[in-house]
Amino acid sequence: MIDERAVIHPSARLDEDVEVGPYAIIGPEVQIGAGTRIGPHAFVKGPARIGRDNRIFQFASVGDDPQDKKYGGEPTWLEIGDRNVIREYCTINRGTVQDEGVTRIGDDNWIMAYVHIAHDCQVGSNTVFANNASLAGHVRIEDHVILGGFTLVHQFCSIGTHSFTSYSTGISKDIPPYLMVSGSPARPHGLNSEGLRRHGFPVAEREALRKAYKTLYRSGSTLEQALKDLRELAQTSSSVATMVAFIENRTRGIIR
Repeated sequence: MIDERAVIHPSARLDEDVEVGPYAIIGPEVQIGAGTRIGPHAFVKGPARIGRDNRIFQFASVGDDPQDKKYGGEPTWLEIGDRNVIREYCTINRGTVQDEGVTRIGDDNWIMAYVHIAHDCQVGSNTVFANNASLAGHVRIEDHVILGGFTLVHQFCSIGTHSFTSYSTGISKDIPPYLMVSGSPARPHGLNSEGLRRHGFPVAEREALRKAYKTLYRSGSTLEQALKDLRELAQTSSSVATMVAFIENRTRGIIR
């Protein structure tokens, strides 16, 4: 399952059925779970833990040093869950000691060619990153987010669950859950209604989110007043409660 032309460091730990293609390099302190396939010429550097049934395509660079001038060679980590697809020429960096020291990627993510995920990013599960989407350092991406091609996310931004960005979107503030956004700088363009429908959100929850969106973006209210109204709506809607919690925990400010 390991091509004789691959280079595997003696300290790397690969489960028996891991596949490694020709000229791939697996560095020290790398752990790779069962069923994962590493394509030819891919590079995986540790310390890194990679779960089961992942697919890392040719020429991807996974787990290399963070692109941060403050980085001084400290031992930092990359953690990748299960069943992720990481396509050609993706670059995913480890964390820094200025944050938690680890870059994390969850499960079942589809990461297309030329995507960059910088140091200390925290990516959830079931996301889609289209070609050339790029995350600066310390970015948080929640579950079920879709980033359009060439989307750029500024450092320390957070993107809420079930959000959707158009191509070439420039994000410099936080995006609350369930939104569609586009432009540079990013502007809200309604709810991700099709995504909510596809994921089985009940009609009542979708209607509550429509009311929440109108309150937040079309009522003319200040953010403080809109939040007051949203808290009342959240008493009968778990989805609105998720939106309220996201906004209340943000320090960078949300797009409006």
